[in-house]
Amino acid sequence: MNSKTVLHAVIGDPIAHSKSPLMMNRAFLELGLNSAYAAFHVSPGQLPAAIAGVRAFGLRGLNVTIPHKEAVLPLLDELDESARMIGAVNTIVNENGVLRGYNTDGIGYVRSLEEETGIELSGKTVAVIGAGGAARAIVYALAKRGVAQIWLVNRTLARAEELTQHFSQICSIGVLSLEQLPAHGHALDLLVNTTSVGMSPDVEQCPLQDLNWIDENIIISDLIYNPRVTKLMRLAAERGAKTHGGLGMLVYQGACAFEYWTGMPAPVQVMWQAVTE
Repeated sequence: MNSKTVLHAVIGDPIAHSKSPLMMNRAFLELGLNSAYAAFHVSPGQLPAAIAGVRAFGLRGLNVTIPHKEAVLPLLDELDESARMIGAVNTIVNENGVLRGYNTDGIGYVRSLEEETGIELSGKTVAVIGAGGAARAIVYALAKRGVAQIWLVNRTLARAEELTQHFSQICSIGVLSLEQLPAHGHALDLLVNTTSVGMSPDVEQCPLQDLNWIDENIIISDLIYNPRVTKLMRLAAERGAKTHGGLGMLVYQGACAFEYWTGMPAPVQVMWQAVTE
């Protein structure tokens, strides 16, 4: 590092678990860029000062993770359509002091899904479990890829209804209860779990109690990447379904951010290797 090193970082609370510094610094090294990436623990009360620090120190880019993805919006100068529609930012690009916010979670997920499963999303019918920030990112990205129908499946139907109203202008979207899901299962091409149910250390939990409707005609996708294979994925695979885990989303959302910052294609294979190691 020297006075010309281009600086990037991720902020969150907590942040010690983040794999992004490993992944991003390996990518910079692979392309021979004089760039570096660090992780900073920023509590909610420190967020405005942290964003001011991005401007003051001239950081080129910032990744934003929980709990700052929504709170950071009013602190930025410009928002990409993805950030406006999803209502959250996970990537910031600093163009000579002008901070522009993006959300690469959804597009990172879609790139991972298409790359790993070969699915052609246009015209497909999809169920999304959950109605939080991750669900918003996934619904937006799926809508942009031209899926025919999205069903939101959530314990709290009112929250799911709120999301359907938000996205109804860009896609055909409706709400199902967990109890109604099996009756619609035969029409589904893809089911995506966006909740944390099944994440380590609670690896024996599963967001679905009835999996008898799952067969080889559906892809079961789980955003969780720890463990690599969740209970939902394992049980679905036993019923013949193709499964897709969340590690690729982590890699590809980072790859999208890398490309916004550098203008260069991200070395995705090297980033995969850094994370899996």
